[in-house]
Amino acid sequence: MHDAEERLRKALNRPARPSSDFDLNPAITLPPGRVLRPAAVLVPVWLRPQGARLVLTKRASHLKHHPGQIAFPGGKVDAGDDGVIGAALRESREEVGLPPELVDIAGTLPPHETVTGFTVTPILGFIRDSFTPVPEAGEVDEVFTVPLSHVLNPAHYAIEKRLWRGEWRRYYAVPYGPYYIWGATARILRALADRITP
Repeated sequence: MHDAEERLRKALNRPARPSSDFDLNPAITLPPGRVLRPAAVLVPVWLRPQGARLVLTKRASHLKHHPGQIAFPGGKVDAGDDGVIGAALRESREEVGLPPELVDIAGTLPPHETVTGFTVTPILGFIRDSFTPVPEAGEVDEVFTVPLSHVLNPAHYAIEKRLWRGEWRRYYAVPYGPYYIWGATARILRALADRITP
């Protein structure tokens, strides 16, 4: 078993805290009775001989929601999906050209509530074979990889803030080279890093 795979599988067995865009913003009051839409993302760990890499996307700059942001492949759960895992695999095929049969699902991470009204279930999966990423035309500007060791090191994370709807909102960021990984993507990765190094 690849060392990174062994570490991540052990991490899945450790307790996990809830995750949301509001973790660092306790003063924000969430409306009671809010209805969250289900979504899923794949956290794709590519097991390479040179070291494990995390596959991420840079969203197209013209999109209405989250333009230009770094994200996991994923999206809303459709009626025809086989649950959250089916949705994550379908979206990964569409967004980055990843064949579902190349993905070994390890398990799920805690659902993450976003400020945009979604509850996102991250699905941890291992890519064991070679594949050629193909960005979805019009949706994805770029598919790239980051060393898994970078995002699993809590020391690489910073807490930053920006104005959102007239309020300062704090969030995690874990930059890598030219890529500014922040928000929900960084929060999900930080929660995983915390379970690797309890």
